[in-house]
Amino acid sequence: MNFPSELKYTKDHEWVKVEGNEAYIGITDFAQRELGDIVYVDINSVGDEVAKEEVFGTVEAVKTVSDLFMPVTGTVLEINSALNDNPELVNSDPYGEGWMVKVSLSEVAEIEDLLTADAYQALVGA
Repeated sequence: MNFPSELKYTKDHEWVKVEGNEAYIGITDFAQRELGDIVYVDINSVGDEVAKEEVFGTVEAVKTVSDLFMPVTGTVLEINSALNDNPELVNSDPYGEGWMVKVSLSEVAEIEDLLTADAYQALVGA
């Protein structure tokens, strides 16, 4: 399993890549393995400010649907439109082409509350 050290993580298995006052968010390699083959990603929150730990969408796998929780408070700027036709990108490249949303950070300090790669790896027991 992959745990890129430059990312931050949540206990709900989302990752955050910060670039200035913006961040890309997706689900972790661990999460996509647990879910199995992802068949649909449903996110309709462009333009919305979503509070930390609020649901910003869902991801549907063959056997289950899981909520996606916002790791930090922010306004959704963009949804990865590539996932509309290729939701399996979340399985094949969860930290790259499988990103889910890009947000403008409202509370940059919230990043400090997230897990490091080592802490997340310990959490999932990998």
